[in-house]
Amino acid sequence: MTVIDAQNVCKRYRRPHVKAHTVKEAMLAFLRGDRGYDEFWALNDVSFKVEAGESIGLIGPNGSGKSTMLGIVARVLKPTSGAVSVKGRICPLLELGTGFHPDLSGRENVFLNASLLGLSHKETIACYDSIVDFAEIADFMDAPVKTYSTGMVIRLGFSVAVHVDPDILLIDEVLGVGDEHFQHKSLDRLLDFKKQGKTLFVVSHSLSSILDVCDRAIWLDRGRIVKDEAAEEVVTKYKLAVWAWEQSLAEAKARNAPAL
Repeated sequence: MTVIDAQNVCKRYRRPHVKAHTVKEAMLAFLRGDRGYDEFWALNDVSFKVEAGESIGLIGPNGSGKSTMLGIVARVLKPTSGAVSVKGRICPLLELGTGFHPDLSGRENVFLNASLLGLSHKETIACYDSIVDFAEIADFMDAPVKTYSTGMVIRLGFSVAVHVDPDILLIDEVLGVGDEHFQHKSLDRLLDFKKQGKTLFVVSHSLSSILDVCDRAIWLDRGRIVKDEAAEEVVTKYKLAVWAWEQSLAEAKARNAPAL
């Protein structure tokens, strides 16, 4: 069964280059024919399908459209054109700790964050102990989150997210959360999701993490799909492309270097 179906997805952003501080300045710019912005297409005619139980990785350089695509799948962003249909319960791990209130305790924030991710109060009560055990911060749950270290916030945010029990887990650059012990624990949890037949949709610059978690990878560059194949094949081709690009930069730098 297809759970994510992206068809001809395009996303346009406008980058302002004229800063009009008053209505008069804006009108003068308009009369000069300066529309005040450039158009940037973060995604351009992107189409793919994800089947239930697949583990997909999105890779590519900065600015290639990976996080934009994930945001559209998560329904955080709307495409400029095209469409994405999603079937099943989604849990987006786009920025861990989003929705946490610094003045509330860890306990209160668990219930707040869980509700934002779609859990009822009764469901949160049922899995609360498991959330705390996974995060390993039981002694601090009644302290305000503003007293937490960044690592503690990350662990609690990840723990809440993975206990939502989604059909589709969206992950944006959070595979390296916490210390080494917690990273292994997080990876094991994601692999458990795979064994349960859950769908994983992952954005990461860590190619080793993509190979650990994903069976298939989509390589994006400048908003377009370059490759959509088995993860190992795509990662290998991407590494070769990056190496060739770095070599060309080094050669250009050497040619332009001043003579000694």
